[in-house]
Amino acid sequence: MTFGKHRNYINKSICTTMTIENSKKKTNKSVGKNIRTLRHQRGWSQEDIANRLGISIPAFSKIETGVTDINLSRLEQIANIYEINVINLLSLDIEEVEPQISNLSIAQKKILDRENEIANLQRKVILLYEELRTKTPAAV
Repeated sequence: MTFGKHRNYINKSICTTMTIENSKKKTNKSVGKNIRTLRHQRGWSQEDIANRLGISIPAFSKIETGVTDINLSRLEQIANIYEINVINLLSLDIEEVEPQISNLSIAQKKILDRENEIANLQRKVILLYEELRTKTPAAV
């Protein structure tokens, strides 16, 4: 090869490498945005997730901002925390996640309603017990 051909080959290699790096950065940012979106939807802090992953808050922040390359093992850990699969985490469709959040909210509301019913029934039992206790003469 002549010097000109070497230079063209090097330029093509550099362009290919830069294209791959740009694509990788976009993917990291996209995945990070998905992770942040899920975290916000659940009302969790970066500290909550970082603690569950066993990493520092700044390290988790770098994942969310796409600064850090994220490996498959870490993706699996994060997907498990959010109770979704890795594919959904990579290609998050907000509309797809919203029904899961809505269903969770509905279930939480039902639980709260039942807890209130139980508390009301407990109050009634206590009142009935007190009423019975005051009406019945004490045994000697």
